[in-house]
Amino acid sequence: MTTDQKRSIQSIEIGGRLLNVLAIHSRPMSLKELAAQAEMSPSKAHPYLVSFGRLGLIEQEPASGQYRLGPAALQLGLSCLNQLDPLKIATPIAESLALEINQSVAIAVWGNLGPTIVRMIESRQPVHVNMRTGTVMSVTGTATGKIFAAFMPDDRLDALNRLALGDRVSHGQVAKLGREGLPPAQELSAIRDGLMAKAAGYPIPGVNALSVPVFDQSGHLALALTALGPSLTFSMQENGPIARALAAAAREVSSRLGFVYEGRYTFGT
Repeated sequence: MTTDQKRSIQSIEIGGRLLNVLAIHSRPMSLKELAAQAEMSPSKAHPYLVSFGRLGLIEQEPASGQYRLGPAALQLGLSCLNQLDPLKIATPIAESLALEINQSVAIAVWGNLGPTIVRMIESRQPVHVNMRTGTVMSVTGTATGKIFAAFMPDDRLDALNRLALGDRVSHGQVAKLGREGLPPAQELSAIRDGLMAKAAGYPIPGVNALSVPVFDQSGHLALALTALGPSLTFSMQENGPIARALAAAAREVSSRLGFVYEGRYTFGT
């Protein structure tokens, strides 16, 4: 039996629309405005608000009479956030993304040594890449690493001190890491504006990659989603089908982690 087929209580679903409206707008609202946004009349909305008020889910401002979420709603939200596991949320979405675009998808988090691959979902078409769980990615030479270079705090980036996949080596010398070895400021600014990093044919010849950030409820970088595949079939266009699907997947994961894009980023547009 699916969720839709299970027995439900319609009045709870109707009343829940009011809570959803308050959560989306994140500001006090009048009864008339709140009811309109929930697509019901004020007379129908009012009894629900009274009950939610008794439960502490909403409260009414004495001076203005407007409604806002109450302390019980805050406690529910905090409990939900404490239970969130970014990797657990991202994995099934990344798996669906790999099927949709028929390309490999990697999930990376910040580890002790820098950007680290923690999940690798292979596509149906073969792609020979030297990437597996535990691979540390360069912050200068890979699309994945550039996302971390653009969005991670400076103190974390300062701690980088080892060679990673994608770091260039010249005359037998290990590439310099840390702040002085980051991509140019102009490139990092473009990544922040476009919420996407690219790598065409490097560090793996013949393999292209696009990477996007996933944010948590505080607006901090939680992980990076990276799509990669053979350059012959992998479009690097920012408004192409792979880029759009990748951005949509990152938006979905971020939203499930409690991140609100409104007024902060124009992701995937």
